[in-house]
Amino acid sequence: MTSIRFLLLVGTALATSSGAAFAQTPAPPAPAQAQTPPPAATPQEEAPADDSEKPAEAAALDDVVVTARPNDIRTSSEGTSYSLANDLQAATGTLAEALRNIPSVEVDPDGNVSLRGDANVTILVDGRPASQFNGPSRGQLLQQIPAAQYARIEILTNPSAAYSPEGSAGVINLISKPTTVRPGQTTTGSVRANVGDSGRYNIGGSLSHVNGPTTLSADVGVRHDAYLQELQRLRTRFDAGSGQFLEARQSQNVEGDSDSVFIRLAVEHNLDDKTQLTGDVRHTDVDSFADSLDLYEADAAGGGIASAYRRVSGGGFQGQFSGASARVLRRFDTAGHEWSNELRYDRNRFGVELGTLADQLIPVAAPFSEFLSNQNRQDQIGFTSAYVRPMADGGRLRLGYERQALTLEQDNLFARGPTPATLVTDPVVSNEFHLDQTVHAVYATLERPFGEKLTAQFGLRLEQADLELNQITTSLRSSQDYFRAYPTLNVSYQLDDMQTLRASYGRRIQRPGPGDLNPFLTYQDSLNRRSGNPDLLPQETDALELSWGYRQQQTFYQATLYYRDTRDAFTPVTTDLGGGVFLTRPENLGASTSTGLELVASGALHPTLRYNASLNIFRQQIDAAGLVGTVDSEGESVSGRLTVNWTPTQEDFLQVSGIWGGEQLLAQGSREQSTLVNLGYRRKLSDSWSFNVTVRDVFDDFGSTTTLATPTFTDRTDQVFGGRAAFIGLTWNFGGGQRRPEQFDFSAPTTGG
Repeated sequence: MTSIRFLLLVGTALATSSGAAFAQTPAPPAPAQAQTPPPAATPQEEAPADDSEKPAEAAALDDVVVTARPNDIRTSSEGTSYSLANDLQAATGTLAEALRNIPSVEVDPDGNVSLRGDANVTILVDGRPASQFNGPSRGQLLQQIPAAQYARIEILTNPSAAYSPEGSAGVINLISKPTTVRPGQTTTGSVRANVGDSGRYNIGGSLSHVNGPTTLSADVGVRHDAYLQELQRLRTRFDAGSGQFLEARQSQNVEGDSDSVFIRLAVEHNLDDKTQLTGDVRHTDVDSFADSLDLYEADAAGGGIASAYRRVSGGGFQGQFSGASARVLRRFDTAGHEWSNELRYDRNRFGVELGTLADQLIPVAAPFSEFLSNQNRQDQIGFTSAYVRPMADGGRLRLGYERQALTLEQDNLFARGPTPATLVTDPVVSNEFHLDQTVHAVYATLERPFGEKLTAQFGLRLEQADLELNQITTSLRSSQDYFRAYPTLNVSYQLDDMQTLRASYGRRIQRPGPGDLNPFLTYQDSLNRRSGNPDLLPQETDALELSWGYRQQQTFYQATLYYRDTRDAFTPVTTDLGGGVFLTRPENLGASTSTGLELVASGALHPTLRYNASLNIFRQQIDAAGLVGTVDSEGESVSGRLTVNWTPTQEDFLQVSGIWGGEQLLAQGSREQSTLVNLGYRRKLSDSWSFNVTVRDVFDDFGSTTTLATPTFTDRTDQVFGGRAAFIGLTWNFGGGQRRPEQFDFSAPTTGG
């Protein structure tokens, strides 16, 4: 069934891409649109509003009303930006669901993000670092934060030196919906409410108030979700005593719910026509609780069952993520000539607590209790100073300095005893670990035209990183410090009014996460332990891309060839500790390369029928460099997505989307393909009210399968997440008016970021 659905999706995508140009109904001639984005608008300049808010122009054609609409896809020499305005899953769902519909991006059922098969991704919000989305809590938050507060998602696989090089795969930039205003209007906003099956619901809203030179705005969201996870694990281990491979089987059923609250308050004040002050405070609270039943049995060498148990657990994830930022922007006489300074602070507290009652069935033993607690305390302070100056020849110079200081404390506890009241801490997997990391960076980029068609941007970023590691439990200390240079080059050549060629080069880095450096064992579950590696080196990637883009009215095609060469690539390596327990530890590969072709197409099959499709074909090569239990490997992978939008009337909008995630190679095995199909419908009731219905994971089979294979053991884990969910809801917009320009420079972050 899965293969049939995939063939249908790919067939539709190919037919769509090849036939779009001649399938469209002829339209009156219109000026061709170039692919390059408009000049960046400063907060007080007039600029095009977000695509979702531009006024529509209607024309009658054979009794069918056709709406001329702006482009959903924007491109620059550094990346591509996709509008969320007509993504119905984003309107009612989470960031994870919105990201799954974006070309280049894959999000697995656990919320783990990858770009073109590489999981080392940095996520920014409005061009600025977002610590909550770049640590061990990322998967949880992406599956909780509502996507409705964001207008666009920008993909930067080879950004300029004005961006941090962190994230070897590239950058995902979440662009917030801008504040709404209208001449003569003081208060505007919107309210949305959606109710789903299994007790699911989400409520959110935004409000803005203008008083002279001051704008106040607020966003709030409350979400309750239910989830079901089923796991089947099959392991074989070589038994030296019998010379046999013995089998062990595990099944796990998890059922629970989660609640989250998000709030953001912001103020913008113009001291005069050249000086602007902005600030915001934000907080997200996540609380997930689940009950699970775990059954396990392992075969004996002589036949029969050697070991079996039954475990009942309750617990989950809790987190509080808070932050604040303040910014001063000073403009000079020339448009685009400005200097900004920004200070950011993030405070994150999150962790997992789980209580378990274990019943040992074979051999028979008295029941016992366990308690697991893994807690993280993270504080980050960032400062950015960025200077932008237009040049006389039409170019632009950017200079900047950044400082990021991170302090993290991890407290891992595991205890076992006859009863919950008589637990005894297990010192093998209980520990406290501290990390302090400071990164200083200076950068410069110079963008200038060479004639009327060729534009080039040169960049260089210099960074000094200092790390202090302190394993409190064992009193072991270590440190790392290194200096790196990161050059970038982005070139754009306009073939004609409709076609553009782009080429880019960039060097990027992925630093180990704090948990990847803690050498102490931590308890994951009864069959799995994890530890970090204090000797883990940062991985570095050289990335090359060449792309061709075509745009004519509402038709957009893009083809990108890319090559990524990574040194000291991170990989998890699993070893057998004995007794059926495995240890996973990060190691550095010798090298990893990825070569691929990505195709993106968007257009109209009919005045009322539009499509968006993408296909990514790439080849991986892994050099395991002699790591124990690993082998060199290579292989191909194909992933893609297709969305079809039908607008039979001005009031009705129907959407069908399908996603195919291809197989990915691992140093010890592979992760198999997965598929996801979503449906959505929106009805415009009036200028202020709209009604919507969405169904996520129509076939209820979105899951993950990972296989490990070594000379001494194999492990196959199948997870199905019971992700099907249906929502109905209403949205109310009040106050009217158009959205202001996004407070973000599409070509590069105004604060360096």
